[in-house]
Amino acid sequence: MEVTTGERYASGGPGRELMAQNLVKAFDATVERLDDDVAIRTADDAVTVTWDELRRRVHAIAGGLAGLGVSKGDTVALMLNNRPEFIPVDLAAVSLGAVPFSIYQTAAPEQIEYVISDAGARVIVVESSFLALIEEIKQNLPELDHVVVVDADGGTATLTGLESADPDFDPTPIADAIEPDDLLTLIYTSGTTGPPKGVQLTHRNLMTLVSGVEDVIEMPERGGKVISWLPAAHIAERGAHYYLPVTRGVQVTICSDPRKIVEFLPQVRPTWFFSVPRIFEKLKSGLEAKMASLPGEQGEAARKAIAAATRKVRLESAGREVPEDLRAGVAQAEEQMFSKIRAQLGLDDAVAVHVGAAPSSLEVLEFFHAIGIPLGELWGMSETCGAATVNPPERIKLGTVGPPVPGVEIKLADDGEVMVKGDSVMPGYRNMAEKNAETFTEDGWLMTGDIGELDEDGYLSIVDRKKELIINAAGKNMSPANIESKLKLIPLVDQAVAIGDSRKYVSALLTLDPDAAAAWAKQHGAEGSDLGSLAGDPALVEEVGRGVEAANADLARVEQIKRFEILPEPWEPGGDELTPTMKLKRRPIAEKYAAQIDALYAD
Repeated sequence: MEVTTGERYASGGPGRELMAQNLVKAFDATVERLDDDVAIRTADDAVTVTWDELRRRVHAIAGGLAGLGVSKGDTVALMLNNRPEFIPVDLAAVSLGAVPFSIYQTAAPEQIEYVISDAGARVIVVESSFLALIEEIKQNLPELDHVVVVDADGGTATLTGLESADPDFDPTPIADAIEPDDLLTLIYTSGTTGPPKGVQLTHRNLMTLVSGVEDVIEMPERGGKVISWLPAAHIAERGAHYYLPVTRGVQVTICSDPRKIVEFLPQVRPTWFFSVPRIFEKLKSGLEAKMASLPGEQGEAARKAIAAATRKVRLESAGREVPEDLRAGVAQAEEQMFSKIRAQLGLDDAVAVHVGAAPSSLEVLEFFHAIGIPLGELWGMSETCGAATVNPPERIKLGTVGPPVPGVEIKLADDGEVMVKGDSVMPGYRNMAEKNAETFTEDGWLMTGDIGELDEDGYLSIVDRKKELIINAAGKNMSPANIESKLKLIPLVDQAVAIGDSRKYVSALLTLDPDAAAAWAKQHGAEGSDLGSLAGDPALVEEVGRGVEAANADLARVEQIKRFEILPEPWEPGGDELTPTMKLKRRPIAEKYAAQIDALYAD
């Protein structure tokens, strides 16, 4: 395959030299620089850990793990919610040259058993709420020798016991021998199309990623803040809320319940906030509902301000001149309204706000730009250590996922598949030689499975997943993600999946947003009704239908939804229909709802 210029090839430029030989050395440099600054905290400050205290705790836990026989190259499983113990436990294993990895708490028992077995873990660190599950599957895991519980005393190995076993342990000589190409962690993919794949990431991968992102997002030397709230088994959480903080000295606030992240934002006022699209979709819906409830002239003024600011965003995005009266009106709205909204959201101190892990709708991106929050998409995958492209906060192109980060090259295959090369790309999957041969070209390019386009400035746009394109009965190719993004803008809709492969038209399965449905029920005298009842309420179905018609107006005729079904139950992250980061599990959905789908095409 030939490397060309312009639309088919883009480079983030050469990466910087590694900031340290390995993660432990980078962490030590942070401790020496920040010492008594707070590294980890809970929102109420019931727990605060300084950088120096964190290192002492890491050393003590490492001593306990070493006493269990953990050494270089061994794998250590972690099954923890977001909690202050995660970073010190993970770092303690890393400081021994071991390879810690996280397990999704919502995974099925057979999946948990599979990843522990595939990794060959001899030690697992868990919360007491998962202990019974682990004890149940342990009988099928002869290599799993030790189960350590972080929040229990007595009856089993405990984290307290681990820390007190050899409190003066110093892993420095061991860490000195960890090379950049030694394994750092395993990231197990969700396994929606087969068994989970163990993505192997090295210290070099991580150091390259952090340096590349740092070149794009300028974090302060001191005082940076992030919130730990995504699943630790996902590369986004590990990269943004663990690896970046410990290498760059960014304070981490723990949000133990991801459903409360919107409440945490104004309490923490993060320097960088990263989220999956659904959070921003719900924030937008909430703000619009609040504006709609404003009385008379106040509400009308708010709606006009948003409309004017959105028009300004669209003109600037198109490279067109903004009329002076429009610019002045938006500036006035910024002072009187938008600055207050940002403060209420807790995003007024953010130097960067990004969204990723799934497609974002242009309408949502434009809305946040209109209120002065430059929301930019980024793109990557576990195999690229998280972020391969990032929209720079000061140079965001709406509708793109940004240019490659420094040290990353991107090329498009003849069919548009995005290919990636760079030091942040994994060396391969664990125990999957055949899959590795399928995933990499002979000259080392990673085949991502995403279909993309590159513009003249090297900004990448993701069209869809290669294997998820809808090809209807007439042979027309369509992007389900594009259709679904329009449907999810309907206030009552939480999740949407477009159906239409080999069918004569496109239909959709929808779920209700519990909060929006409850508000609708109260307004229409159906308060107390459950989601199952509301899903069949003729008035609610009619209102959703109007939303579908509005979405259809923004879609090509062949993409428009002809029929839809509102399902009676919500879809939960990590359930049958969604991955823990809320990506659709298309094949399981098609199998589980086969009867409902067939009914949508019954004459």
